[in-house]
Amino acid sequence: LGLSPLTSWTLEPVNINLASVEALAESLQGAGLGKAHRIVEYWEAHGPFEHIHELAGVQGIGSATVEKNRSVIRLQ
Repeated sequence: LGLSPLTSWTLEPVNINLASVEALAESLQGAGLGKAHRIVEYWEAHGPFEHIHELAGVQGIGSATVEKNRSVIRLQ
């Protein structure tokens, strides 16, 4: 079929408040294990994300990364 690794980024929604580090790394384009780990640390320290744009407050995650992943990010 020739599916690229990018396919999962556009098809699998991920709840950024509940997902594991591995699930975040697999689902979010531009977020490897390091950034995914920082996402989990952030919500453990500050509570769940209430708005998608808050994800840009995580070190290493900028507005561009949030925007390109907006269609797969879920908050609940």
